[in-house]
Amino acid sequence: MSLIQEKTRQAIDILKEQETDLWLTFVRETSGVRDPALDFLIGDNDLTWFSALIVTRNGERLAIVGNLEKEAVQQLQVFDEVLGYDSAMSGLLRDTVARFNPDRIAVNTSRNNVHADGLTHAMHGFLQEYLAGTPYAERLVSAEPIINALRGRKTPSELARIRKAVEITDEIYKKTFAFIKVGMTEIEVGEYMLKLAKEYGVGLAWPQENCPAVNSGPNKVVGHNGPTEIKIERGHIVHFDFGVKYEGYCSDIQRVCYVLRDSETQAPPEVQRGFDVVRAAIEQSRAAMKAGATGNSIDVIAREVVVDSGYPEFMHALGHQLGRVAHDGGALLGPLWEKYGDSPNQKLEIGQVYTIEPHVIVTGYGCVGLEEDVTLTENGAEYLGKAQTEVALITG
Repeated sequence: MSLIQEKTRQAIDILKEQETDLWLTFVRETSGVRDPALDFLIGDNDLTWFSALIVTRNGERLAIVGNLEKEAVQQLQVFDEVLGYDSAMSGLLRDTVARFNPDRIAVNTSRNNVHADGLTHAMHGFLQEYLAGTPYAERLVSAEPIINALRGRKTPSELARIRKAVEITDEIYKKTFAFIKVGMTEIEVGEYMLKLAKEYGVGLAWPQENCPAVNSGPNKVVGHNGPTEIKIERGHIVHFDFGVKYEGYCSDIQRVCYVLRDSETQAPPEVQRGFDVVRAAIEQSRAAMKAGATGNSIDVIAREVVVDSGYPEFMHALGHQLGRVAHDGGALLGPLWEKYGDSPNQKLEIGQVYTIEPHVIVTGYGCVGLEEDVTLTENGAEYLGKAQTEVALITG
Protein backbone atom coordinates (compact mmCIF):
# COMPACT_ATOMS: atom_id res chain seq x y z
CA MET A 1 0.00 0.00 0.00
CA SER A 2 1.36 3.41 -0.95
CA LEU A 3 1.60 6.21 1.60
CA ILE A 4 -1.20 8.21 -0.05
CA GLN A 5 -3.44 5.12 -0.09
CA GLU A 6 -2.68 4.69 3.59
CA LYS A 7 -3.43 8.32 4.42
CA THR A 8 -6.70 8.51 2.46
CA ARG A 9 -7.93 5.44 4.32
CA GLN A 10 -6.96 7.15 7.55
CA ALA A 11 -8.90 10.23 6.40
CA ILE A 12 -12.08 8.14 6.11
CA ASP A 13 -11.72 7.02 9.73
CA ILE A 14 -11.17 10.63 10.82
CA LEU A 15 -14.32 11.77 8.97
CA LYS A 16 -16.32 9.09 10.76
CA GLU A 17 -14.87 10.09 14.11
CA GLN A 18 -15.60 13.78 13.53
CA GLU A 19 -19.04 13.14 12.02
CA THR A 20 -18.22 15.04 8.86
CA ASP A 21 -19.86 13.71 5.72
CA LEU A 22 -17.50 14.90 3.01
CA TRP A 23 -14.03 16.42 2.72
CA LEU A 24 -13.47 18.46 -0.43
CA THR A 25 -10.08 19.67 -1.67
CA PHE A 26 -10.64 22.15 -4.51
CA VAL A 27 -7.59 23.29 -6.51
CA ARG A 28 -6.19 24.53 -9.82
CA GLU A 29 -2.69 24.98 -11.28
CA THR A 30 -1.07 23.40 -8.25
CA SER A 31 2.44 23.93 -9.60
CA GLY A 32 1.84 27.61 -8.83
CA VAL A 33 -0.22 27.54 -5.63
CA ARG A 34 -0.24 24.15 -3.93
CA ASP A 35 -2.68 23.09 -1.25
CA PRO A 36 -0.59 21.26 1.40
CA ALA A 37 -3.34 18.60 1.72
CA LEU A 38 -2.42 17.33 -1.75
CA ASP A 39 0.60 15.56 -0.28
CA PHE A 40 -1.82 13.05 1.25
CA LEU A 41 -4.13 12.79 -1.76
CA ILE A 42 -1.94 12.76 -4.89
CA GLY A 43 1.60 12.81 -3.47
CA ASP A 44 4.08 15.02 -5.31
CA ASN A 45 1.94 15.18 -8.44
CA ASP A 46 0.30 18.34 -9.77
CA LEU A 47 -3.13 19.15 -11.18
CA THR A 48 -3.53 21.74 -13.92
CA TRP A 49 -7.22 22.46 -14.37
CA PHE A 50 -9.94 22.98 -11.77
CA SER A 51 -10.00 19.75 -9.77
CA ALA A 52 -12.02 18.40 -6.87
CA LEU A 53 -10.75 15.58 -4.66
CA ILE A 54 -13.47 14.11 -2.46
CA VAL A 55 -13.34 11.72 0.49
CA THR A 56 -16.53 10.75 2.35
CA ARG A 57 -17.22 9.28 5.76
CA ASN A 58 -18.88 6.32 3.98
CA GLY A 59 -15.57 5.43 2.39
CA GLU A 60 -15.97 6.85 -1.12
CA ARG A 61 -12.93 8.46 -2.72
CA LEU A 62 -13.70 10.39 -5.91
CA ALA A 63 -11.74 12.80 -8.09
CA ILE A 64 -12.97 15.25 -10.71
CA VAL A 65 -10.11 16.34 -12.98
CA GLY A 66 -9.45 17.52 -16.49
CA ASN A 67 -9.57 14.67 -19.01
CA LEU A 68 -5.89 15.06 -19.88
CA GLU A 69 -5.01 14.18 -16.26
CA LYS A 70 -7.65 11.49 -15.70
CA GLU A 71 -5.34 8.59 -16.56
CA ALA A 72 -2.53 9.87 -14.32
CA VAL A 73 -4.89 10.19 -11.34
CA GLN A 74 -6.32 6.71 -11.98
CA GLN A 75 -2.80 5.26 -11.93
CA LEU A 76 -2.36 6.46 -8.34
CA GLN A 77 -4.94 3.83 -7.31
CA VAL A 78 -6.22 6.15 -4.61
CA PHE A 79 -9.64 7.12 -5.92
CA ASP A 80 -12.41 4.59 -6.55
CA GLU A 81 -13.91 6.84 -9.20
CA VAL A 82 -12.20 9.42 -11.40
CA LEU A 83 -14.45 11.68 -13.45
CA GLY A 84 -13.02 13.71 -16.31
CA TYR A 85 -14.20 16.83 -18.11
CA ASP A 86 -13.08 18.97 -21.03
CA SER A 87 -14.53 22.48 -20.87
CA ALA A 88 -16.31 22.98 -17.55
CA MET A 89 -16.51 21.09 -14.27
CA SER A 90 -19.11 23.15 -12.38
CA GLY A 91 -22.09 20.98 -13.36
CA LEU A 92 -20.18 17.77 -12.69
CA LEU A 93 -19.14 18.99 -9.25
CA ARG A 94 -22.65 20.15 -8.39
CA ASP A 95 -24.18 16.81 -9.47
CA THR A 96 -21.54 14.83 -7.57
CA VAL A 97 -22.08 16.75 -4.33
CA ALA A 98 -25.84 16.30 -4.72
CA ARG A 99 -25.33 12.57 -5.18
CA PHE A 100 -23.56 12.35 -1.82
CA ASN A 101 -26.03 14.80 -0.21
CA PRO A 102 -23.75 15.77 2.68
CA ASP A 103 -24.88 17.76 5.72
CA ARG A 104 -21.31 18.91 6.41
CA ILE A 105 -18.73 19.64 3.71
CA ALA A 106 -15.24 20.25 5.05
CA VAL A 107 -13.09 22.57 2.92
CA ASN A 108 -9.49 23.58 3.44
CA THR A 109 -9.76 26.87 5.34
CA SER A 110 -8.17 27.53 8.71
CA ARG A 111 -7.31 30.43 11.00
CA ASN A 112 -4.75 28.43 12.97
CA ASN A 113 -3.02 25.92 10.71
CA VAL A 114 -1.47 27.12 7.46
CA HIS A 115 -1.33 23.50 6.25
CA ALA A 116 -5.14 23.33 6.50
CA ASP A 117 -5.66 26.66 4.73
CA GLY A 118 -5.01 25.65 1.14
CA LEU A 119 -8.32 26.82 -0.39
CA THR A 120 -7.52 30.20 -1.90
CA HIS A 121 -9.87 33.16 -1.66
CA ALA A 122 -10.69 32.99 -5.37
CA MET A 123 -11.27 29.22 -5.35
CA HIS A 124 -13.60 29.61 -2.36
CA GLY A 125 -15.53 32.13 -4.43
CA PHE A 126 -15.73 29.74 -7.38
CA LEU A 127 -16.96 26.97 -5.07
CA GLN A 128 -19.71 29.19 -3.70
CA GLU A 129 -20.65 30.14 -7.27
CA TYR A 130 -20.79 26.51 -8.42
CA LEU A 131 -22.96 25.51 -5.46
CA ALA A 132 -25.23 28.56 -5.63
CA GLY A 133 -28.91 27.66 -5.64
CA THR A 134 -28.27 24.40 -3.79
CA PRO A 135 -28.41 23.80 -0.03
CA TYR A 136 -24.74 22.79 -0.08
CA ALA A 137 -23.34 26.30 -0.35
CA GLU A 138 -24.39 26.85 3.29
CA ARG A 139 -22.95 23.56 4.52
CA LEU A 140 -19.25 24.39 4.17
CA VAL A 141 -17.17 24.03 7.35
CA SER A 142 -13.46 24.24 8.07
CA ALA A 143 -11.44 21.08 7.45
CA GLU A 144 -8.89 22.19 10.06
CA PRO A 145 -9.77 19.43 12.58
CA ILE A 146 -9.59 16.79 9.83
CA ILE A 147 -6.24 17.96 8.48
CA ASN A 148 -4.83 18.43 11.99
CA ALA A 149 -5.62 14.79 12.71
CA LEU A 150 -4.43 13.54 9.31
CA ARG A 151 -1.09 15.35 9.48
CA GLY A 152 -0.62 14.78 13.20
CA ARG A 153 -1.42 11.09 13.63
CA LYS A 154 1.61 9.50 12.05
CA THR A 155 1.22 6.04 10.55
CA PRO A 156 3.96 3.46 11.18
CA SER A 157 5.48 4.13 7.75
CA GLU A 158 5.54 7.89 8.37
CA LEU A 159 7.12 7.39 11.78
CA ALA A 160 9.77 5.10 10.30
CA ARG A 161 10.79 7.82 7.85
CA ILE A 162 11.06 10.42 10.61
CA ARG A 163 13.15 8.04 12.72
CA LYS A 164 15.51 7.56 9.79
CA ALA A 165 15.77 11.32 9.28
CA VAL A 166 16.61 11.72 12.98
CA GLU A 167 19.19 8.93 12.79
CA ILE A 168 20.95 10.54 9.83
CA THR A 169 20.89 13.95 11.54
CA ASP A 170 22.49 12.47 14.65
CA GLU A 171 25.25 10.92 12.52
CA ILE A 172 25.91 14.24 10.77
CA TYR A 173 26.20 15.98 14.12
CA LYS A 174 28.72 13.39 15.40
CA LYS A 175 30.89 13.83 12.32
CA THR A 176 30.59 17.62 12.54
CA PHE A 177 31.74 17.73 16.16
CA ALA A 178 34.80 15.67 15.15
CA PHE A 179 35.45 18.07 12.24
CA ILE A 180 35.32 21.39 14.11
CA LYS A 181 38.62 23.19 14.66
CA VAL A 182 39.44 26.55 16.24
CA GLY A 183 39.66 29.24 13.58
CA MET A 184 37.07 27.74 11.26
CA THR A 185 34.23 30.02 10.27
CA GLU A 186 30.58 29.21 10.80
CA ILE A 187 30.26 29.04 7.02
CA GLU A 188 32.99 26.39 6.73
CA VAL A 189 31.26 24.22 9.33
CA GLY A 190 27.89 24.71 7.67
CA GLU A 191 29.29 23.74 4.27
CA TYR A 192 30.70 20.55 5.77
CA MET A 193 27.27 19.64 7.14
CA LEU A 194 25.69 20.25 3.74
CA LYS A 195 28.34 18.04 2.14
CA LEU A 196 27.46 15.25 4.57
CA ALA A 197 23.73 15.61 3.86
CA LYS A 198 24.46 15.22 0.15
CA GLU A 199 26.57 12.12 0.83
CA TYR A 200 23.68 10.60 2.82
CA GLY A 201 21.36 11.32 -0.09
CA VAL A 202 18.91 13.42 1.91
CA GLY A 203 17.38 16.84 1.42
CA LEU A 204 17.14 19.63 3.94
CA ALA A 205 14.21 20.18 6.29
CA TRP A 206 14.12 23.90 5.44
CA PRO A 207 15.97 26.18 2.96
CA GLN A 208 19.75 25.98 2.76
CA GLU A 209 20.15 29.69 3.55
CA ASN A 210 19.67 28.87 7.24
CA CYS A 211 19.92 25.09 7.36
CA PRO A 212 22.11 24.57 9.20
CA ALA A 213 22.15 27.47 11.59
CA VAL A 214 25.62 27.69 13.16
CA ASN A 215 25.98 30.15 16.04
CA SER A 216 29.43 30.56 17.55
CA GLY A 217 30.10 32.61 20.63
CA PRO A 218 28.39 35.45 22.48
CA ASN A 219 28.18 37.98 19.62
CA LYS A 220 26.10 35.97 17.15
CA VAL A 221 22.44 36.92 16.83
CA VAL A 222 20.56 33.64 17.24
CA GLY A 223 17.46 33.12 15.13
CA HIS A 224 16.32 31.87 11.74
CA ASN A 225 19.55 32.96 10.07
CA GLY A 226 22.46 31.11 8.55
CA PRO A 227 26.19 30.76 9.16
CA THR A 228 28.47 33.80 8.93
CA GLU A 229 32.20 34.60 8.75
CA ILE A 230 32.39 34.56 12.57
CA LYS A 231 35.31 32.33 13.57
CA ILE A 232 35.08 29.61 16.18
CA GLU A 233 37.23 30.48 19.17
CA ARG A 234 38.18 28.85 22.43
CA GLY A 235 35.62 29.67 25.10
CA HIS A 236 32.76 29.72 22.59
CA ILE A 237 29.54 27.79 22.84
CA VAL A 238 28.70 26.65 19.30
CA HIS A 239 24.98 26.16 18.81
CA PHE A 240 23.40 24.37 15.84
CA ASP A 241 19.90 24.05 14.39
CA PHE A 242 19.67 21.49 11.58
CA GLY A 243 17.31 18.99 10.02
CA VAL A 244 17.13 16.73 7.00
CA LYS A 245 14.31 15.40 4.85
CA TYR A 246 14.24 11.65 4.24
CA GLU A 247 11.66 10.29 1.79
CA GLY A 248 9.45 13.33 2.36
CA TYR A 249 9.71 13.51 6.18
CA CYS A 250 11.80 15.80 8.36
CA SER A 251 13.97 15.91 11.42
CA ASP A 252 14.61 19.13 13.37
CA ILE A 253 17.35 18.94 16.00
CA GLN A 254 19.44 21.49 17.90
CA ARG A 255 22.77 20.66 19.46
CA VAL A 256 25.52 22.50 21.35
CA CYS A 257 29.21 22.02 21.92
CA TYR A 258 31.78 23.98 23.90
CA VAL A 259 35.29 24.79 22.64
CA LEU A 260 37.69 24.26 25.52
CA ARG A 261 40.23 26.89 26.46
CA ASP A 262 43.83 25.64 26.80
CA SER A 263 43.53 25.39 30.57
CA GLU A 264 40.13 23.68 30.61
CA THR A 265 39.12 20.03 30.70
CA GLN A 266 35.40 20.62 31.05
CA ALA A 267 32.83 23.30 30.37
CA PRO A 268 32.86 26.27 32.79
CA PRO A 269 30.22 26.25 35.56
CA GLU A 270 28.16 28.95 33.81
CA VAL A 271 27.94 26.90 30.62
CA GLN A 272 27.22 23.67 32.47
CA ARG A 273 24.48 25.34 34.49
CA GLY A 274 22.82 26.70 31.36
CA PHE A 275 22.94 23.25 29.80
CA ASP A 276 21.49 21.63 32.93
CA VAL A 277 18.61 24.11 33.03
CA VAL A 278 17.73 23.44 29.39
CA ARG A 279 17.90 19.70 29.98
CA ALA A 280 15.63 20.03 33.02
CA ALA A 281 13.14 22.08 31.02
CA ILE A 282 13.06 19.38 28.34
CA GLU A 283 12.69 16.47 30.75
CA GLN A 284 10.05 18.06 32.97
CA SER A 285 7.91 19.11 30.03
CA ARG A 286 8.38 15.78 28.24
CA ALA A 287 7.22 13.93 31.36
CA ALA A 288 3.93 15.85 31.26
CA MET A 289 3.21 15.13 27.60
CA LYS A 290 0.15 12.88 27.62
CA ALA A 291 -2.74 12.50 25.22
CA GLY A 292 -5.40 15.07 26.13
CA ALA A 293 -3.02 17.65 27.60
CA THR A 294 -3.05 21.04 25.91
CA GLY A 295 0.06 22.31 24.22
CA ASN A 296 0.06 25.40 26.42
CA SER A 297 0.14 23.34 29.63
CA ILE A 298 3.40 21.74 28.44
CA ASP A 299 4.95 25.05 27.38
CA VAL A 300 4.22 26.54 30.83
CA ILE A 301 6.28 23.84 32.55
CA ALA A 302 9.45 24.43 30.53
CA ARG A 303 9.06 28.21 30.62
CA GLU A 304 8.83 28.17 34.43
CA VAL A 305 11.97 26.03 34.73
CA VAL A 306 13.94 28.55 32.67
CA VAL A 307 12.57 31.71 34.33
CA ASP A 308 12.74 30.29 37.87
CA SER A 309 16.42 29.50 37.21
CA GLY A 310 17.10 33.18 36.61
CA TYR A 311 17.16 33.27 32.80
CA PRO A 312 14.97 35.46 30.59
CA GLU A 313 11.90 33.88 29.05
CA PHE A 314 12.57 32.41 25.60
CA MET A 315 10.50 34.30 23.05
CA HIS A 316 9.20 31.41 20.99
CA ALA A 317 7.07 28.31 21.47
CA LEU A 318 8.57 25.37 23.33
CA GLY A 319 7.89 23.06 20.41
CA HIS A 320 5.95 22.32 17.25
CA GLN A 321 4.77 19.30 15.35
CA LEU A 322 7.11 17.67 12.87
CA GLY A 323 6.38 15.68 9.73
CA ARG A 324 6.17 16.54 6.04
CA VAL A 325 7.74 19.88 6.93
CA ALA A 326 9.68 21.04 9.95
CA HIS A 327 6.77 23.15 11.25
CA ASP A 328 3.91 20.76 10.55
CA GLY A 329 0.98 22.72 12.02
CA GLY A 330 -1.76 21.63 14.40
CA ALA A 331 -1.43 21.62 18.17
CA LEU A 332 1.53 23.67 19.39
CA LEU A 333 3.55 23.52 22.61
CA GLY A 334 3.33 27.26 22.99
CA PRO A 335 2.30 30.27 25.06
CA LEU A 336 -1.04 32.02 24.64
CA TRP A 337 0.34 34.75 22.41
CA GLU A 338 -1.63 36.41 19.64
CA LYS A 339 0.66 35.12 16.90
CA TYR A 340 -0.06 31.48 17.80
CA GLY A 341 -3.85 31.77 17.62
CA ASP A 342 -5.72 28.85 19.18
CA SER A 343 -3.00 26.28 18.43
CA PRO A 344 -1.62 26.17 22.01
CA ASN A 345 -5.11 25.29 23.31
CA GLN A 346 -5.34 22.21 21.11
CA LYS A 347 -4.80 18.80 22.66
CA LEU A 348 -2.00 16.33 22.21
CA GLU A 349 -2.83 13.01 20.51
CA ILE A 350 -1.11 9.65 20.28
CA GLY A 351 0.92 9.37 17.09
CA GLN A 352 1.93 13.03 16.92
CA VAL A 353 5.60 14.01 16.65
CA TYR A 354 6.85 17.12 18.44
CA THR A 355 10.03 19.07 18.95
CA ILE A 356 10.97 20.27 22.43
CA GLU A 357 13.35 23.22 22.12
CA PRO A 358 13.97 25.62 25.03
CA HIS A 359 17.10 27.74 25.10
CA VAL A 360 19.02 30.10 27.37
CA ILE A 361 21.75 32.61 26.65
CA VAL A 362 24.90 32.24 28.76
CA THR A 363 26.46 35.69 28.98
CA GLY A 364 29.96 35.80 27.51
CA TYR A 365 29.71 32.35 25.95
CA GLY A 366 26.71 32.03 23.64
CA CYS A 367 23.46 30.14 23.21
CA VAL A 368 22.59 26.86 24.88
CA GLY A 369 19.67 25.57 22.85
CA LEU A 370 18.70 21.93 22.57
CA GLU A 371 15.94 20.51 20.41
CA GLU A 372 14.74 16.93 20.73
CA ASP A 373 12.23 15.11 18.53
CA VAL A 374 9.69 12.95 20.36
CA THR A 375 6.58 10.97 19.48
CA LEU A 376 3.54 10.68 21.70
CA THR A 377 2.64 7.11 22.66
CA GLU A 378 0.33 5.53 25.19
CA ASN A 379 3.29 5.65 27.58
CA GLY A 380 4.01 9.34 27.02
CA ALA A 381 6.54 11.17 24.86
CA GLU A 382 9.39 8.96 23.66
CA TYR A 383 12.60 10.17 22.04
CA LEU A 384 12.97 9.34 18.35
CA GLY A 385 16.76 9.44 18.65
CA LYS A 386 19.38 9.72 21.34
CA ALA A 387 18.97 12.93 23.34
CA GLN A 388 21.99 15.12 24.05
CA THR A 389 22.58 14.73 27.78
CA GLU A 390 26.12 16.12 28.05
CA VAL A 391 27.91 19.17 26.72
CA ALA A 392 29.96 18.06 23.73
CA LEU A 393 33.56 19.25 24.25
CA ILE A 394 35.78 20.40 21.37
CA THR A 395 39.52 20.38 22.04
CA GLY A 396 40.26 22.28 18.85
